[in-house]
Formats: sequence, C-alpha cells, structure tokens
Amino acid sequence: MTETAKRIRLTQYAHGGGCACKIPPGELEAIVAGLVTSAGDDLIVGLDDGDDAAVVRIEGGRAIVATADFFTPVVDDPYDWGRIAATNALSDVYAVGGEPVVAVNLLGWPRDTLPMDLVKEVLRGGLDVGRAAGCHVAGGHSVDDPEPKYGMAVTGLADPERLLRIDGGRAGTPISLTKPLGVGVLNTRHKATGEVFPQAIEAMTTLNRDASRAALAAGAVCATDVTGFGLLGHLYKLARASGVTAVVDVAAVPYLEGAREALRDGHVSGGTRRNLDWVRPHLNAGRFGEDELLLLADAQTSGGLLVAGEIPGAPVIGHLVPREPAMLRLA
Repeated sequence: MTETAKRIRLTQYAHGGGCACKIPPGELEAIVAGLVTSAGDDLIVGLDDGDDAAVVRIEGGRAIVATADFFTPVVDDPYDWGRIAATNALSDVYAVGGEPVVAVNLLGWPRDTLPMDLVKEVLRGGLDVGRAAGCHVAGGHSVDDPEPKYGMAVTGLADPERLLRIDGGRAGTPISLTKPLGVGVLNTRHKATGEVFPQAIEAMTTLNRDASRAALAAGAVCATDVTGFGLLGHLYKLARASGVTAVVDVAAVPYLEGAREALRDGHVSGGTRRNLDWVRPHLNAGRFGEDELLLLADAQTSGGLLVAGEIPGAPVIGHLVPREPAMLRLA
C-alpha cells in the first residue's frame, strides 16, 4: 500500500461497524414475517426460526449449506477487516454443522473516495482465511458504493442427519460458549479512538471450525453463532425456537481483556442498545444492572458458537430449563 493508504482509517468511512450495523432484530423479523418459507421435504432448514444458514438435502445422503454475510469496516486495517469478514461469513456454515466448500466475494467500494490498493488488501485477507479453512474463494461481485462493505456468499456441505439447529435445544442441557464476549465494545472504542486491540482481532479471526466439529463429536444437535444480536439476542432466538427458557450463569460468561473498561468509558454501539431493548420484555434480569445487561447484549462480530451441550475447552455459561414466563433468566 502507499503511505497515504496506510494512514486511512476505514472505520471513519462507515456509519456503523461490523455486525453492529445490522438491521435491528425486531425490525428484521417484521420485514421477513410474510416471506418465510417453511422448511420441509428437501429444504431442511429455512427461515422459520432464524437459523444461521439454509440447508437443502441433495442426493447421496448429503446436504448443501448456503449463506451470505457482509458488513462495513470493523477495524481500520484493510487486511484484518478482510480476514474478519471472511471468518464471520464462514461461521454461518460451521454454526449449522457444515463444512464450507466454496465462497464468492461481496464487495462495495467508494472508488472515488478510497484508494483501490486498499481493496486488494481486503480481498487478500478474505483469500487467506478461505485457504486456512480449506474453502475455495472464486471471484465474486462488486459495486460502487458510498460506504465500504465486504463479505462472502458461502456454500458448504453437511450430513443432513447430523445438523446443529437453532430449534434443537432441550431442557436439562448445558449451554457452552466457545469465544469470549466484548468484541463489540472494543471495536466501538477502536472506531472512536484508533486504539488497536489485538485480542479482539485474534478472536474475530479464529475460525469456528474446530468448535463446530467438537460439538458434532459430542452429540450436540443445537447451536447458533453469536454475532450482531449479542449473546442475549441469539440465546433468546434459540430458546424461543426450542420452546425452553435459557438460564445464564452471569459469573461464568468470559470476556476479552479491556471489555469492561470500554463499557465504563461509554463505548457502546447503538446496535447493542437495540439488542437489549429487543430482548428486555422476555428477560428476567434478577439482581443484574444495566451495565451487565449491555455486555451480555454487546453486538459481536465473528463471535463464537453458542452450543446446547458441553464441548472440550468451552466454558459452560448456563443451562436450558422448561419454558418459564421469561425465555431468558439471569442467575
């Protein structure tokens, strides 16, 4: 890159960052409510409960997994942004128990505003993650866009009899979380101050491949990944789809270093606040205050898997119980 390009802060060219720029969950559900096609026959997993990817049965005892994900810059470094966006897109395949096979790039770029040599770094980051995952990256589509955006459409394969579904949770099952929370508040601080948080970048660029394989090996049938709707938002969707209540052991939830300090200093995204507003009517918060709730609702980018079951190396952060008046309860 040129010296000028190296000085550009990509996060300053977007109104939001990463998965925090998603359309709020309540609004999104209202939009797609009349467009849902029920799963069944060859379409094993559709839009009914908000699973992470679509799954279609094909011949030979296999299933195709399809998903797409893209977002505005979550960090200033273009190569890291490319890696994070690609890792996040692949995560949707892992979240349903699949293995990615091929991905195509999705790119929006303000070509009259930002140097084109930054684009090469973004795409290089995505390509490197694809290679690490054993997933082909083959072309894609680009548009001239006022805001930079990048992600991937990913196709994978899965065993239709061994899927991780959002509606598979059963009372009496523990809940495991495979990555610490706190990415959202650290990224918001990065956007505001330019501080770089290597621990957040490492978390966001860690593939969920091993966690997905471990969940399947342990016999898990229910999972989702934790991204823009935060832990509480994604756990609410899982509990609602599964007909259970999720009890969260707040003291057991892991956080990245610096997350609480970022919250203390006010680095909370609008997406996080919308997440909390969405789940609050379904939440029994008990003795926990607003700051703890905001961390639990923190809008993650390329977060870990939330698994109904125990897997090696992942902390158990709660359990599922029979449906109570509130679908989420903090303990």
